[in-house]
Amino acid sequence: MFNIVLVEPQIPPNTGNIGRMCVNLGATLHLVKPLGFDISDKAIKRAGLDYWHKLDLKVWESLEEFLAANPIEKMHFATTKSDKIYWDAKFNTGDFIVFGSETKGLDEALLKANLKRCITIPMGKEGRSLNLATSAGIITYEALRQNYDKLNFEKIKIEFRD
Repeated sequence: MFNIVLVEPQIPPNTGNIGRMCVNLGATLHLVKPLGFDISDKAIKRAGLDYWHKLDLKVWESLEEFLAANPIEKMHFATTKSDKIYWDAKFNTGDFIVFGSETKGLDEALLKANLKRCITIPMGKEGRSLNLATSAGIITYEALRQNYDKLNFEKIKIEFRD
């Protein structure tokens, strides 16, 4: 499937929502420290994240450690500082979709060194950015759409409840 990477995430509910999406898709969630919250078993139970044990989670001590261990050619860097719209990117299974923290985004030097790998979500003039979990969902589901036939992914079953 895909790899969703959160570099220095700050807001626990965003990471929780993205984790839930990863569980539903079979994607791996990579968290790059420092984190703005606690992910110990006690904190996870207190937050009511009853699916967290099903999550394929990898935690990295630093961005440098993460980048050294994974192929840069399989990475897409989500940023507001690009003109390449996410649907123009070619996503493949095993790719890494990398998001920066809610407060800082990704490091400018990293973006400049990887301009061809930078993608953005179009927004109106009045908007500054989108919520991290929303952005992760938009881009990840485009990656799924592009690879749906190759993945043999079960069709989503919608249930209506009273």
